[in-house]
Amino acid sequence: MPLRRRLHALFEDGPAARSGPGRWANRLLAGLILANVTTVVLDTLPGLPPALRTAFQQVEQISVALFTLEYLGRLWWCVEDRRYRRPLAGRLRYALTPMALVDLLAILPFYLSLFTQTDTLILRLLRVLRLLKLSRYAPAVEVLGAVLREERRSLTVTFLILLTVLVFAATGIHLVEREAQPEAFGSIPAAMWWAVATLTTVGYGDVTPVTPAGKLFASLVTLSGLAMVSLPAGIVASGFTEQMRLRRELFHELVLEALDRAGPEGRVDWAALERRAEELGLHRADLEWTLRRIALQRRARGTKPPPP
Repeated sequence: MPLRRRLHALFEDGPAARSGPGRWANRLLAGLILANVTTVVLDTLPGLPPALRTAFQQVEQISVALFTLEYLGRLWWCVEDRRYRRPLAGRLRYALTPMALVDLLAILPFYLSLFTQTDTLILRLLRVLRLLKLSRYAPAVEVLGAVLREERRSLTVTFLILLTVLVFAATGIHLVEREAQPEAFGSIPAAMWWAVATLTTVGYGDVTPVTPAGKLFASLVTLSGLAMVSLPAGIVASGFTEQMRLRRELFHELVLEALDRAGPEGRVDWAALERRAEELGLHRADLEWTLRRIALQRRARGTKPPPP
């Protein structure tokens, strides 16, 4: 197998990526991301010893070198994917995908600091964006992304409702409090800050109504905020539950197919099933639960249960 195809299978979603070397390579990159972001956070502490700051710089240089190799490597072997088969147009198309842009953002601040006069502190803090790369290696992040994609219409409607309530709240408090507190509620845009803080139930307390009508209106807005803010959380929570249910059902079908292919005396590749469960964001307990479920179903039908 050509080297480019082997690397594509190792780092992307091929069988090799689910093998020992592939998983260890992805874990190494994920650990490097966490170590790099940790150094960014600690580097903002005052009074650090010069030797420690030098060590942080070395971690940054090593990280950028490896992330650059990873980014260039993905641009090189992406043509093994049918979607990006054309050498030039395919690579350009891949470079514009969300994950490729995240990979680029992970290394861009370092190179910008070498060739521009931009504030180096801002560029250093932009390295925190490397946390986005973890979505490539964390199945739970992929599950959350799937939930947001599936529930995007419901979430869009919810945020439109929130925006409408926000405008009404700012307009109402402007009408009842503009004469008593013109500096805080003299205009609807100025009242927006109070409306956001109140609807989200944060209530900083820096701006509060003083008139009886304003206090009554603020009470109604606060009660509305309790209902409004819980809507997106409820949608995401129910979507997450449904997504996990669907993935468990899919895994149940995969286990059944593996058992049917193995036959009465055949051997099942349990390691492959465990890796497939990990890709779906499931755990070993889900595999055990699925086997017990199949065993109960087969006993009820009088057929042979799967091996433990």
